[in-house]
Amino acid sequence: MPSVDVVIPVYNEERDLPKNIPVLHNFLSSDAFPYGWRIVIADNASIDETPAVAQRIARELSNVAYLRIPQKGRGRALKAAWGDSSADIVSYMDVDLSTDLNAFPVLVRSIAEEGYDVATGSRLSRGSQTERSLQREVLSRGYVMLIRAMFLTSLSDAQCGFKAVRTTSFKRLLPMIQDNNWFFDTELLILAEKAGLRVKTVPVRWEEDSDSRVQIGKTVAEDLRGLWRLRSQRPWRRVSPQ
Repeated sequence: MPSVDVVIPVYNEERDLPKNIPVLHNFLSSDAFPYGWRIVIADNASIDETPAVAQRIARELSNVAYLRIPQKGRGRALKAAWGDSSADIVSYMDVDLSTDLNAFPVLVRSIAEEGYDVATGSRLSRGSQTERSLQREVLSRGYVMLIRAMFLTSLSDAQCGFKAVRTTSFKRLLPMIQDNNWFFDTELLILAEKAGLRVKTVPVRWEEDSDSRVQIGKTVAEDLRGLWRLRSQRPWRRVSPQ
């Protein structure tokens, strides 16, 4: 049976952790998820009570581990947790559980049983259901259109915080991924597709978190710089063959 690391990258999430990790734990323990699993709380430099809360949860619940990363950045947290994983499949989701968990077995099955290398949730493809602000909807769709025009990819949603990757495939891509923050997701998907890996898109039901930590203006600027860097460097040409 394939094993799955479910990484939860967090920064100052002392309130959401005790509410949502037990929900995720119960779901993974149910018959709905027929794979071996472990939850990894990847704490990237929280300065509130997140470390104490996360360590308490890890003591109280089985198959939960705590990992401290001394610097901020979602990409940095995922590189550390995924890069050191011994599981067959690595995955992540946001701690607010904005994405309906019923899509998670579909995500993992795509890799475990269907031969895909990467599976990514999409809030923008046919069959998805989303509740979000008009501003974020327009920005997301515009961003995807820009990616498709610049890289000729088939991606439908680059930034949904709901992904799974075959661990061996991720470790092939890891040396090429430069970003340590929010652009990590986009960089991973573009590199995977350009390197010839099989990428599956899974429509999801998603509800916007009103307490999101994303700073839209700053993130947009970082994304645009990241896209220009990828277009200029084309690092997928250096990905080793399987």
